[in-house]
Amino acid sequence: MPNNKRNIFLFLTLLIGAILLFFINISLGQVFIPFKEIFKSLTGSQASKETWEYIIFNYRLPKAITAILVGMGLSVSGLLMQTLFRNPLAGPYVLGLSSGSSLGVAFVILGASYLPTFIAEYFLSPYGIMLASCLGSLLVLFLVLLVSKQLRDTATILILGLMFSSFAGAIVSVLTYFSSAEQLQKFTFWSMGSLGNLSWNQIVILLVAVTIGLFLSLLNIKALDALLLGENYARSMGINFKKSKFIIIIATSILAGSITAFAGPIAFVGLAVPHIAKMVFHTSNHWILFWSTLLFGAIIMLFCDMVSQMPGTNVTLPINAITSIIGAPVVIWLLVRKRGFN
Repeated sequence: MPNNKRNIFLFLTLLIGAILLFFINISLGQVFIPFKEIFKSLTGSQASKETWEYIIFNYRLPKAITAILVGMGLSVSGLLMQTLFRNPLAGPYVLGLSSGSSLGVAFVILGASYLPTFIAEYFLSPYGIMLASCLGSLLVLFLVLLVSKQLRDTATILILGLMFSSFAGAIVSVLTYFSSAEQLQKFTFWSMGSLGNLSWNQIVILLVAVTIGLFLSLLNIKALDALLLGENYARSMGINFKKSKFIIIIATSILAGSITAFAGPIAFVGLAVPHIAKMVFHTSNHWILFWSTLLFGAIIMLFCDMVSQMPGTNVTLPINAITSIIGAPVVIWLLVRKRGFN
């Protein structure tokens, strides 16, 4: 099959798969909701049962949309980082943004007892924890951008991100040592990630942030293709490398930072999905990789969310654990089959 026809077939298959999983995700859970009732609710008709209507619009639909946004955002930010650093092990959190978010949340949750009561009550609310996560992520982003202006080598920025992660992790460790069991439990639950705690207002904010990040990524498709052959080649192609690097870092920061703030740190997706897209489509063309990574990211997050809900039970497993349990064997199988990353 010619490449163009094959790519179109694969894209259509992924799109149909994403739509199907979206409806299956809404259908499954502690209470099974038939597809027919979901269609009725989403098209403006009333579902047969009022409880189904309530579950769809207050729990299942927001969670499914969040899963799609998280999957797309983390997958594309992982693709950006792997291309910028030309490192197959780079992911969306390589700049230390996740560690910055964790540090901000740790200060709030683990250090709440040292704050005045009225301030502690606000910061321990969902919006307060979200704000703390955003501030922590923005602080690390500011430091990375400040230092990266003085650095020409992108590999040094990678090391810089690792150093920020180590520093933030050390402070979190100190805070956990002096924290109570209740504080530690709350911080642990946040660090496991969650897709089901967002209101419609929060989803709109996340949607805007992810849209901005994806748009900035699209603006750099040509630069990303050129960067595959190195910085010098990119410059010879007329690419303003300094500007492109800055926009790529900003796009990754918006995507990874906003997702971590709203859903917590979610592992595996940003690291593995770009490789899965490359192996399936057999290309390094970032125009194709961008859209295929979006679809694969949405599909994998929807599937992982379905598994985490343990359909038919009232048990919900941590989304972080599911993404790693499902994802790691898949990537290992692909690596063995292809004998390494492309």
